[in-house]
Amino acid sequence: MASYRYIVRGRVQGVGYRYFVMREARGLGVSGFARNLPDGTVEVVAEGPDDALARFEDRLREGPSFAAVSALDRSAIAARGDQGFHIR
Repeated sequence: MASYRYIVRGRVQGVGYRYFVMREARGLGVSGFARNLPDGTVEVVAEGPDDALARFEDRLREGPSFAAVSALDRSAIAARGDQGFHIR
């Protein structure tokens, strides 16, 4: 198990990005949350098995069809013990 905080930059607000992230996370068994930040980025906190998080990160870089991800920053964080994946 691993836990990461991602900051997603680009055209990621107002294009269904958080809902895309939630669907992908739930499909991979990843827990955590996604939320818009005031600076136009999206914060994603995710916890799960290493292989699932690797696939999840690939999906974060891709995003839904109307999004355009320009950068993805990842930092390891302490496990939070979240249950399920939610939008904040």
